[in-house]
Amino acid sequence: MEPQQHQQETQQSSEFFREVFYIHYPTVRRKLIGLVRDEAAAEDLAQEVFLRLYRNPPDEPALMGAWLHRVLTRIAYDYLNKKARERALHEKQSQNMLSAEGEQPSNEQLLMRQLDQEEVREWLEELPERDRKALLLRYSGYSYAEIAEQLQVRQPIVGTLLHRATERLRRHAATQSEAQFK
Repeated sequence: MEPQQHQQETQQSSEFFREVFYIHYPTVRRKLIGLVRDEAAAEDLAQEVFLRLYRNPPDEPALMGAWLHRVLTRIAYDYLNKKARERALHEKQSQNMLSAEGEQPSNEQLLMRQLDQEEVREWLEELPERDRKALLLRYSGYSYAEIAEQLQVRQPIVGTLLHRATERLRRHAATQSEAQFK
């Protein structure tokens, strides 16, 4: 291709783009404002529509209106989905911050929690070693398979073992509580 011919084609495509832009921009902008309900965002999105047109024009110039409508609709929906995700993330972060602020335990609550933990540790110490180990592993986040491996038992037995150990701990705690209040 000769440089002069290339320059002529570039000039023709620029003129074609300019003509399409002036004809369709008001309609594209109006439709985007209707979709996103934000004039400034609609202006930005309209620029994106025409940038896509410039980079990758439709094969059939006669279908320009339909092509522009399809592209502007996709861009608007992408924008709205992005905004919805941002809102959801912001709300989630706000809720997390509010719940974290509201959950600051008082010194009294901290002391009570510490005393409860000490009391449970004492009760655990009085259980048989296998029961104590099973409960500690489970409440440390170990899976049944990992507990079975640690205790050297078959995995199907772990559920029963944990249930029985929990019941022994409850009975022991109830006995200790009754003795404490007498």
